[in-house]
Amino acid sequence: MNEHDFLAQRFEEHRAHLRAVAYRMLGSLTEADDAVQEAWLRLSRSGSERVENLGGWLTTVVGRVCLDMLRTRASRREEPMETRLPEPIVTGADALDPEHEVLLADAVGLALLVVLETLAPAERLAFVLHDMFAVPFDEIAPVVGRTPAAARQLASRARRRVQGTAAVPDADLGRQREAVDAFLTAARGGDFEALIAVLDPDVVARSDGGALRPGALVRGAEAVAGQAITFARLAEVARPCLVNGAAGVVAATDGVPVSVMAFTVSGGRIVEINILRDPERLKALDLAAPGA
Repeated sequence: MNEHDFLAQRFEEHRAHLRAVAYRMLGSLTEADDAVQEAWLRLSRSGSERVENLGGWLTTVVGRVCLDMLRTRASRREEPMETRLPEPIVTGADALDPEHEVLLADAVGLALLVVLETLAPAERLAFVLHDMFAVPFDEIAPVVGRTPAAARQLASRARRRVQGTAAVPDADLGRQREAVDAFLTAARGGDFEALIAVLDPDVVARSDGGALRPGALVRGAEAVAGQAITFARLAEVARPCLVNGAAGVVAATDGVPVSVMAFTVSGGRIVEINILRDPERLKALDLAAPGA
């Protein structure tokens, strides 16, 4: 085995981990793969002779690449962040495959990624690398161009935002599915009271329709229930799936997916609904299994 092949083999041992880091940083599998590929290019150019901890070195390199991508994204962003959804990971209704289990370890639900989208790029990096992957602040500091103490403060601010905003979902998938099924049944039947019963009073529904369809943010059980009834037709064609490991549904007409709905269920009630309706982004998702 030559030196290049040996280096490639070592890199592949870390690929799944690096992809998980990048997905949490970017909320997009496509961009995550681009970031991981860039890390490989940097490694292949520099070599690993002077790298004592290759996994740690690659993690910080991916973090640096993602930070640059986030800053570029923020500078050209036109759509409101509150209605821009991260890219969901959609799988069959029963279980995740091993690749997705690695990506979604530590319950990285869509609702958490939505909160991460609201963080400043440096805050997001400090929080993801330290709180999710235990990277020391001494290693995070040079990536964000701050002192270790300042990097710690970035992570602390991000942590407060996450803890104050992201709902803690019920761990029992069966309980999640029970609430989602009750929601769909009520929507199909136009049963307003049944919808109110399964929705948290402060429920939030967020819809991302893409560049040509304005997004929407609806708050409160009555408003969300009223909206759900107007979309009863989609509820008729909804099929169960997992969205980032939690109960969700895919709605399709004539075999073409028209929406993916991710639910956050806490205390047996739905506290958040995130709906992706963007045709271009839906087209890019692998939805064959849920729609089968």
